[in-house]
Amino acid sequence: MTIGLGESIPPDTAHAVSVSLPTWRANVGYEEGEQWVVKKMVTGYPRFFIHNSIKAFAAAIADRFAKPGQTAVLFSSKAAATRCLAFMRQYADTLDSANVLPDLTAVHFVLDPSNPATGPVHSLVPTVSAVLMHPDAFPLAKQYWQHTGDGVSSRRAEFSHKLFTDGLLIEESAAAKAAAAAAAPKLSTSPPPTTTAIPGMKQFRGPKRYQRPMSPTGTAPISSISATSAAPPINGRPVSPTVADEDEEETNRFLEERYGRNLDISFVRRARAAILRRITGALTSKNHVEKESPSSSPSEKNDKDSEPLRGVAVREDDVYLLPCGMNAIYNAHRFLLKARPDRAHLKSINFGFPYVDTLKILQKFGAGCLFYGHASEEDLDDLEKRLAGGERFLGLFCEFPGNPLLTCPNLVRIRKLADQYDFAVVVDETIGTFANVNVLPYADIVVSSLTKIFSGDCNVMGGSLVLNRGLPLYDILKSAATSEYDPDGYWAEDAIFMERNSRDFVARVERINQNAEALCDVLRASPIVRELHYPKYCPTNANYEACKISPSSGYGGLLSCSFKTKQQAVTFFDEVESAKGPSLGTNFTLTSPYVVLAHYMELDWCRSLGVDPDLIRVSVGLEDTDDLRRRFEVALAAAAAATDSA
Repeated sequence: MTIGLGESIPPDTAHAVSVSLPTWRANVGYEEGEQWVVKKMVTGYPRFFIHNSIKAFAAAIADRFAKPGQTAVLFSSKAAATRCLAFMRQYADTLDSANVLPDLTAVHFVLDPSNPATGPVHSLVPTVSAVLMHPDAFPLAKQYWQHTGDGVSSRRAEFSHKLFTDGLLIEESAAAKAAAAAAAPKLSTSPPPTTTAIPGMKQFRGPKRYQRPMSPTGTAPISSISATSAAPPINGRPVSPTVADEDEEETNRFLEERYGRNLDISFVRRARAAILRRITGALTSKNHVEKESPSSSPSEKNDKDSEPLRGVAVREDDVYLLPCGMNAIYNAHRFLLKARPDRAHLKSINFGFPYVDTLKILQKFGAGCLFYGHASEEDLDDLEKRLAGGERFLGLFCEFPGNPLLTCPNLVRIRKLADQYDFAVVVDETIGTFANVNVLPYADIVVSSLTKIFSGDCNVMGGSLVLNRGLPLYDILKSAATSEYDPDGYWAEDAIFMERNSRDFVARVERINQNAEALCDVLRASPIVRELHYPKYCPTNANYEACKISPSSGYGGLLSCSFKTKQQAVTFFDEVESAKGPSLGTNFTLTSPYVVLAHYMELDWCRSLGVDPDLIRVSVGLEDTDDLRRRFEVALAAAAAATDSA
């Protein structure tokens, strides 16, 4: 697979999650801000790179509402923008500029309630809030955006920008005046207008890719149904098949299946429900995802469809959908602070080598963080000693397995300490995936990045947060979640794409498990590979086995390895035939020099924690197993022949 520098991964995908950095030098150039790399990037990982559709909408808002020279950063709600303002004011003194606080403000946009053209999209709640600031203050806003995942999604920005341009999304105070005027008694006795839209907007339903009619299941556009077979009825009425050339039909079907461009916005409610049921099903002994009935209420389905696994009952109303995985972690921390105000002054614990923004959330949004970099038994010994000595904590945050060394913390022991000393446990199971492991019995909150293998297509962001109703903190966490959660925070179009992508989630995980083990066999046999990191072969394997859903469950699709020399690592990365860029959990194999990309400014610190700065991480995909083996064997042979010039 050859993808040019700076191109989206997947190629030609408007809302791609990854970007191609195909050589080691390109990754270093990106980290150092070299223009030969940066100028070629059409996109990037969404929390680190502001999408062009977001930039365009922000510029349009700034042109109309900001003071000269100001810039705008966009969020999906007034609450998120307000939190960003508070963060910027708190850390204003960290920037060497006097321009951070003056004129720092926010403006909020809602649908015009007086315009009948907005009727079809009111249920989507396409709200947007902009934080307006001097450019010197932008680094602080960008920090908040990156750490929390509260930023507006590219699809929401694209959709809302159209509304804004057509005068349907207006500033909040103007909307209030419009609503008041609409409610005032009318002097005219003329009959109301019969039109339902302003000129040019009578068919408005969002971007054109959502305007084509769909089958009832949303699986294929009606226009792509074969003329030789009967089309399924819609609302009980037959649909006449469209006669189309076979090549055109095949092309339409390819676009539909590959990019999901013809999804109808009316499927939003069903898409959200299906995702919740899919996650709930993965956490219980049976998967009832496809049994959703439009007439049944959530409460009617929860009790019937939830079956406990290892003593933990899972209900759909305990699963929360969020804009991305990091936003799930951020909200888990927010829920804890809200639920336990008496402990808000206590530090949290980051247990294990950190994903950078998890550590930043714990450091910057609460009382601070106690950091354990190895997630080892020795670290637990030290924690137990502290607890026995009287120290108390708000919560412990960990990954299962950890990234990038794929070691697993001892959740059984952590749960015992949490029960004894009354702190919450938050587990990020993104890498293990709830198709392989079930960590919920040991966690008060389980978070996951649905962006990764749950989606697989690398074209949509999403996150989930699950509360454990079987543990003592459930009631107060549920109360906090009820008051703090924004049900419209996860954008409707993103939910549609996520539902579509995740339909075969379990089957994909099973195949990826097999491919990952096959690549492990290749790497373990190579004399130039110094260390291989994979849950099956890690010294903490027993901790993983304790959480496997069944003996036949696999070990996930993420692995990493270190080579005997840096030159071997560089050559292997440059030569291996795969997509190369940030993210993981893609349906295609994705390789990256992870430590360089995620921790470039702290490589010595990584080394001190046992993480090789030249480590290469591989997210294994669905390719043919023999072909994958061949690709890696060829790259290993090239690396073995390389001369270390360092």
